[in-house]
Amino acid sequence: MGLFDFIKSQFIEVIEWTDDSLNTMVYRFPVHGKEIKMGAQLTVRESQAAVFVNEGQVADVFGPGRYSLDTQNMPVLTKLKSWQYGFNSPFKAEVYFVNTKQFTDQKWGTTNPVMMRDAEFGMLRLRAFGIFSFRIADPVKFLKEILGTNGEFDTESIAGQLRRSIVSGISDLLGETKVAAIDLAMYYDELSSQAKEKLQPRFDTYGLTLTSFFFENISLPEEVEKVLDKRTSMGVIGNMQQYAQYQAAEAIKDAANNPGGGIAGAGVGLGAGAALGNMMGEAFKTMNQLQQPMTMEDRCPGCNSRVPAGYKFCPQCGKPMAPPSEKCIKCGSEIDQGTKFCPECGTSQAADLVCKGCGNKLKPGSKFCPECGNKMQ
Repeated sequence: MGLFDFIKSQFIEVIEWTDDSLNTMVYRFPVHGKEIKMGAQLTVRESQAAVFVNEGQVADVFGPGRYSLDTQNMPVLTKLKSWQYGFNSPFKAEVYFVNTKQFTDQKWGTTNPVMMRDAEFGMLRLRAFGIFSFRIADPVKFLKEILGTNGEFDTESIAGQLRRSIVSGISDLLGETKVAAIDLAMYYDELSSQAKEKLQPRFDTYGLTLTSFFFENISLPEEVEKVLDKRTSMGVIGNMQQYAQYQAAEAIKDAANNPGGGIAGAGVGLGAGAALGNMMGEAFKTMNQLQQPMTMEDRCPGCNSRVPAGYKFCPQCGKPMAPPSEKCIKCGSEIDQGTKFCPECGTSQAADLVCKGCGNKLKPGSKFCPECGNKMQ
């Protein structure tokens, strides 16, 4: 290789980076003492940004596209180098390719339980975990605050810092929430939105954006979960008295099937017999109660409410359950007050007499006026 070929090999003419990994955030283009040729081609792909750094100072930033490096496309670097118009000399600069895509499926979780005051269970210790995703929103800030002089940077290099920041914010959020611990599963979406809004300012300080945040589970301590399981079992069993009777009957059955019990078995048998007597008595008592006819009910003529049989007045509206009765003016049968014709003899119950003293209309057969007491002729 001649001298000209050696000098030519020191000049970089194409600058690009293809990312074959899933978690590389920043990659420094391998200059290794080589100089970048003026007019070299720079290719920045989608979800990338290229940052030029000259002597420790951030110069130009390029978004997706293809660029020919010259003084027009690199105004900041041109100013730092004090190039004159038309100057066409190779130059040295560090080129950092920043990956701006989303980094998904990042895990987070509470390393220690979070204390929470619950209205039903009192003080509780909760654990929570989930996933989140983020991206680099400000490449320059990220390089200044996080990257430093590293030649390559991946998500594992910052995952610990992000998780600790997340857990701190989540602990504060769970401590402030007023939702009962047993109902937290109904509010995962709301808690996720609140957590994303609360944590975003912490990501901003690194030049990052928290694109999504999710709660996968919030778990109670093992002791509390066992208590809840027992409570659930009791709810499934239903009638505890009937369940206890069933259990006692099964125990007596097992004891009776055991032929070799000796004196201890006899004692168990006596105790079981006494228990069986009590149990059977309770069972017959329950059966008698179940076999008793149900109390009949009437309907209130005023408000249509259910009223136990025998009630004379409705406990809801106070109206009498049965209208007052009176006797037919002819046959004497009891009829409801206000009935116009007797259902037994068909006699009209309409008034056909008029009191001469007060003019009040009277029913046939009336001997005295109920208003003035005047005796009818």
